Amino acid sequence: MVWHCVIPDKKGTDWEGGYFPLTLNFSEEYPSKPPKCKFPNGFFHPNVYPSGIVCLSILSERGGWRPSITVKQILVGIQDLLDQPNATDAAQTEGHQLYVSNPNEYRKRVQQQVLQYPQSL
Repeated sequence: MVWHCVIPDKKGTDWEGGYFPLTLNFSEEYPSKPPKCKFPNGFFHPNVYPSGIVCLSILSERGGWRPSITVKQILVGIQDLLDQPNATDAAQTEGHQLYVSNPNEYRKRVQQQVLQYPQSL
């Protein structure tokens, strides 16, 4: 089963003004296994692989996944991750390097992302 979702911005963050498309792919083993959550290819964020796959502990079979985690908790967790990247679990080299070493350039790139996915979607 595939769900097409949108992660809305959070007011007062660098991500404000954007609606970010996200696909949730549920296997037949759900809820024993987490869904694969994917932004579009090339999505800019330290915890999103170049393929768009989200790297978040609650989505890890070996990590924090529990069958009791709801879709709402997944979506809110991803929304929180946008503005609060996990610098110790990088999935994307460029995003991680900018986040850690050049916050101003990181914010500029986030703003470019927001412009790519405006709220009017």
